[in-house]
Amino acid sequence: MTVPRQAVHVDSPTERRNPRTADLDLLSTLDLLRSINAEDRLVPDAVAAALPALATAVDLAAEALRTGHRVHYVGAGTSGRMATADAAELAPTYNAPPDWFVVHHAGGATALRSAVEDAEDDADAGGAALARSARPGDFVLGLTASGRTPYVLGALRAAGALGARTGLVFSNPHAVGLSDIDVLIEVDTGPEVVAGSTRMKAGTAQKLVLTAFSTAVMVKLGRTYSNLMVSMRATNAKLRGRTLRILREATGADMHECAEALDEARGDLKVALVHLLSGVDTEQAAEALAAADGHVRKALMTVRATV
Repeated sequence: MTVPRQAVHVDSPTERRNPRTADLDLLSTLDLLRSINAEDRLVPDAVAAALPALATAVDLAAEALRTGHRVHYVGAGTSGRMATADAAELAPTYNAPPDWFVVHHAGGATALRSAVEDAEDDADAGGAALARSARPGDFVLGLTASGRTPYVLGALRAAGALGARTGLVFSNPHAVGLSDIDVLIEVDTGPEVVAGSTRMKAGTAQKLVLTAFSTAVMVKLGRTYSNLMVSMRATNAKLRGRTLRILREATGADMHECAEALDEARGDLKVALVHLLSGVDTEQAAEALAAADGHVRKALMTVRATV
């Protein structure tokens, strides 16, 4: 005899029918796509309303990394897959150390490719994952459209009990039991085009939040100069070309000068940049950057004050 699994009713706008898309299956292909696109255009405004809370999360995460701690992402299904992709892109883009961002995905690596039944319902598994990995001073960011995913909330509570700071990105204004989470980032995206399909607007909102969050953290930690990715790893021909272009755009020097400076700096774009902008040699540029925790503008202020 098969034992029926427990059913849970989730009171969330994402689960409700969207009156604007009730005739979805009657539309032409173009009108169907227009309907989806019209709903997608609502997402940025929902994210904008959550920016003050997101700013708090960014500051907590930057402080954690600045003081030798880590940032954790926790999610299930679409949320976990997006978190995994976001973390994976930080090393090549900003040369972020591999242990800065840690992802905990319900169901593990297998769930990145296909659904793992009931993994998101296991609060104990989420708690155990963070109990093994989180430390006091870390920042843990959970993602769940419903605001109730047991794996995610179990992880956040375990992390909080250890002394980590916690945040939650969610799309359900009716979510309850979240008072023990430090930062609540509510992005109310309303009913989905297809009721309950949170990989749509709620997932898009999570993508926007994650990209903004991690980018802002990297900027706060000096991994950019102006709007240029001066900390990136040049691991292929395209990125080596981008390195030279960034150096040229930031300094006004010609390509030959940029290539020479980069050679003198042993491939370190930041060192070459400070060298070209200030006129100090690459050794002094490297020392100034080390004293400024890698912030190019701070290093430039230091060397210019001594020249």
